[in-house]
Amino acid sequence: MTKAEIVQAVYSRLGGFSKKESADLVDLVFETMKETLGRGEKIKISGFGNFVLRDKRQRQGRNPQTGEPITITERRVLNFKASQLLKEALNDAVAEASPAAEPLQPAKV
Repeated sequence: MTKAEIVQAVYSRLGGFSKKESADLVDLVFETMKETLGRGEKIKISGFGNFVLRDKRQRQGRNPQTGEPITITERRVLNFKASQLLKEALNDAVAEASPAAEPLQPAKV
């Protein structure tokens, strides 16, 4: 899903906004998330998941083509951990889409 598709979804589902206002809302949400993560704060969205910014230290690595050692610089990485509700919703959608997935019956003795 692209940002334009998110704007279209907001526009069609929340009828009271113009397309421009919907785009501004989406931009504002993303900008707020970037600023919050930039300050090193976590973002917790109930029923969806957590966004956490982690600092990785400098470390030694290897160039995969030449095999020579290189130093990998320190950097920040963004991790997302899905909530249990999101995981269950995604797994339920997969189970419903798969007609061959039938529950196992206990063996008769």
